Amino acid sequence: MKRKPAAPVETPVVDSEILEKAKAALKSDNLRPLRKCEVCQSETVAPNSTENLCWVCRRLKISAWKESDQQISAQE
Repeated sequence: MKRKPAAPVETPVVDSEILEKAKAALKSDNLRPLRKCEVCQSETVAPNSTENLCWVCRRLKISAWKESDQQISAQE
């Protein structure tokens, strides 16, 4: 009669302390209030936007500023 091989002892791949910190970080990400873009009402507001603009509207605003600055310098 053959013996069954011993079950391998499972060692955790990630330390339990690191795993708990990661879970807590995910929970805090989900607790952020949902904001909508002021212009297009997109639900994804750029994280560094203080004006509540999505990244597309924020980029368009920056481009418009640069364009208006060029027009003012051309008139002078």
